Amino acid sequence: MRTFTKIAVLLAVLLGCSARDVTLAPPPNIYLSEENYPADEIPAVLQTVAPPIFYVTDRAALTDEAGQLTYSSQRSNSMALGVARVRFGAQDWADLVARTSQDGARRLSRLDVEDTTELVRFRDVPLPTRREDGKLMFEPDALERYEEDARAFQKAIRDEIIRTGNGRVLVFTHGAANDFERAMDTLANLWHYTGRESVPIAFTWPAGNSGLLGYFRDREAGDFSVFHAKEFLRLLAEIEEVEDIDIVAHSRGTDVMSKSLRELVIYHRGQGVPPKTAMKTGTLILAAADLDAGVVEQRLQAERFSEAFEQINIYINPEDGALRLASYITNAPRLGSATSDTLSVSQLEQLKKAELVHFIRVENVIGRGHSYFRDNQAVLSDIALALRTRAFPGGVCGLWNWLMMGFGSCIPTIHWKGCQSWPMSPAKIVDIGISKTSSMQRSFLQGGFCILDRLRVGCFLAKT
Repeated sequence: MRTFTKIAVLLAVLLGCSARDVTLAPPPNIYLSEENYPADEIPAVLQTVAPPIFYVTDRAALTDEAGQLTYSSQRSNSMALGVARVRFGAQDWADLVARTSQDGARRLSRLDVEDTTELVRFRDVPLPTRREDGKLMFEPDALERYEEDARAFQKAIRDEIIRTGNGRVLVFTHGAANDFERAMDTLANLWHYTGRESVPIAFTWPAGNSGLLGYFRDREAGDFSVFHAKEFLRLLAEIEEVEDIDIVAHSRGTDVMSKSLRELVIYHRGQGVPPKTAMKTGTLILAAADLDAGVVEQRLQAERFSEAFEQINIYINPEDGALRLASYITNAPRLGSATSDTLSVSQLEQLKKAELVHFIRVENVIGRGHSYFRDNQAVLSDIALALRTRAFPGGVCGLWNWLMMGFGSCIPTIHWKGCQSWPMSPAKIVDIGISKTSSMQRSFLQGGFCILDRLRVGCFLAKT
């Protein structure tokens, strides 16, 4: 019992990341100067230090000490759509753009969640039912009220698309031990660094349970939220003005999202509709995934889950303390800390070629090694490139053309003139040689994994 207590305390410490002094993450390596951040391409209505960030949640609402709306780690049977302003601690837009580049004189920018407003509150689920001719049906009145809520949800998102001209949606889902404000701040970081060219929506589930058993309570809370996440994604995809939906999930949030997405894949396939067409899904990014690697094989890969996406990029850190401890507790390796013992080079190659699944190994992580996707400048660079250009992590020449001529030059899956093919070798490191400068270190491969650390521009897989 004493050993269990120590493990629970350690896991809570490793996963805990709800400190409220949140700042803008260090600029990605691709933003070496102000010239690289697309400030002029951002719609005028979004050139602000206090942009609106949307959220969908099944957390219980409460009022904080200042009388402001916020959300707890308690569960709610009803889903809500809301919006808050996340204020970047900068004097004005020009000051924030300066902080966004690596040569900005004042990099730290505090993030504060303000003016949280609930726009739509759905009816409680499950809806009441009745049996009719052997079929279990929803009560018509209850279903109609729920569909009214759905139409209000869709109108709110449609209005934001029209207001900004952004038809793409960026969804972020957090992990365990995260509160509502932390989820909003993290999404604000990602959205800002990807050029503010989407409608940002956080799906924030009832994580952040306290006590020695907080992690285990959060795991159950994630299962509780799967239906709401699925409904959120379904209703979002049904909006005609939505062009595509990119999803970034972290830690335990990868379980919530993958379960919801899997159910949608199975449903649409059963309806005879290609999952990607119905779901409008683009890039799926799984960072520090707290997923049983064996379960992923049997429940996701076996169901041809990747068919629904343009690409799936999985960031792993074998030294991730939280995931190593989770692996010990569950007696099963976690996907986010996979090694060459977990996945063979042949498996990696098959996943990359046939299923467009890329594994990116992150090294030299500072701190606990679990939240690197938010603070690691190389990972942020990689995510920004994937979401902005739609290029695969293997886009070596796409990166080079972007560095020389700007983002507009990068075309996904196109082999640029003069681009070489780099051999994949499990026996030795293959140095791709992106750059020789100290500010733009090189990426390389080892054991079939693409390697990147906090100093590198990004991760670019060698092509065979």
